[in-house]
Amino acid sequence: MPAYVIAHLQDAAPHVEIAEYIERLPGTFAPYGGRYLVHMAQHEVKEGSWPGHVVMIGFPGIADARAWWESPAYRDIAPLRSRHIDGDIIMVDGVPDGYEPAAAVEAMRESLAGKQP
Repeated sequence: MPAYVIAHLQDAAPHVEIAEYIERLPGTFAPYGGRYLVHMAQHEVKEGSWPGHVVMIGFPGIADARAWWESPAYRDIAPLRSRHIDGDIIMVDGVPDGYEPAAAVEAMRESLAGKQP
């Protein structure tokens, strides 16, 4: 099942360390099957507020994403970003091929049974 690392990064002034981070980052996730899905693209906010930028990296699975995050190669360059850009980063499982939400809806309905007035 695929997994994703999603970063919501706040705007930052250009800095030489950020440029170095961007140059080196792909080399840290490639050995784990990672690839950019979203990077340096404009986004449209349809509801709420979402200032800043989005970066999304896909991995074959959550174990691959975790291994990348903890890898010495990534840990070595992470401060280049974190010293200059604030943001939130999450890691999340995707859904398997053929996923249907019907089972999730049924579980939700069961948990709500008896709770409705």
